[in-house]
Amino acid sequence: MDNPNREHKDSLFKDYFRNEQRIIEAYNAIAGKVFPSTAKVEFKTLNNILSRSQINDIAFIIEDRFIVLIEHQSTINENMPLRLLMYMADIFKSITSEDSLYIKKAVRIPTPEFYVIYNGDDLYPEKKELKLSDSYFDLENNPCLELIVPVYNVNKGYNAELLMQSPALSDYSEFIAYIKERLTEGDPLDIAIDKAIHYCIEHDIMRAYLKQDSDEVKRMLTMEWNEEVYRKVLLEEGREEGREEGREEGREEGREEGAARAKQEIARRMKDEGISVDIISQVTELSVEEISDPA
Repeated sequence: MDNPNREHKDSLFKDYFRNEQRIIEAYNAIAGKVFPSTAKVEFKTLNNILSRSQINDIAFIIEDRFIVLIEHQSTINENMPLRLLMYMADIFKSITSEDSLYIKKAVRIPTPEFYVIYNGDDLYPEKKELKLSDSYFDLENNPCLELIVPVYNVNKGYNAELLMQSPALSDYSEFIAYIKERLTEGDPLDIAIDKAIHYCIEHDIMRAYLKQDSDEVKRMLTMEWNEEVYRKVLLEEGREEGREEGREEGREEGREEGAARAKQEIARRMKDEGISVDIISQVTELSVEEISDPA
């Protein structure tokens, strides 16, 4: 059954795959495992460590493995191995006592595995490995510490064999692809989402999930897409404007003021397009009061 206790800022990816049967099926396909659908899964909370705003990351324990599965719809961040290393250091610290580290017998810890699925718009290979060692200054010697993150492109036309092994992952990929197609054809976001929901229900794609609460699906997708468009593009432009102002004035305040003005401009544009204040607040990190009554 689907988990009914959704976090307010859950992404569609996290909400859909925070389901034992679906996550086991997707993990088996990605990692080449054969865990039964009845295997015990314990979901863990990442506490927004890996992504600052969107929560498109799922962590779970299955038997003796600690799995982190991440979805990316934007450009792949090549610092992911380093971020995951820091995250796992915190996890291992939390599950071991300090005293146990000084006894003779080795402390047993779950085997970590990391996977990224990519369905963004940039050209990207079917599979690529991000390595911690790629960040090292010295690449001449074999590194003593390595962390590898396989990235799988699940866009339409990529990794067909992998997607065939996981109907849940395939359905999710098709649903997102259909929304992108409608947006490319010029549909506004809300119309594109509505059409995708109706199309997928009619064609038995994520049907049970989409019929369960289509309004919540629309809320999550609207938040995600607006965050992607406004936060990634416009806010970055505002930061560049702030950096330029800071360079001209020679003050850190110039950068901060420029970024703050960019957030207000993003909020204004979103309000003009009829986007709810709650979603604007989540995207820009401005308070409801700042959005409703800007200074």
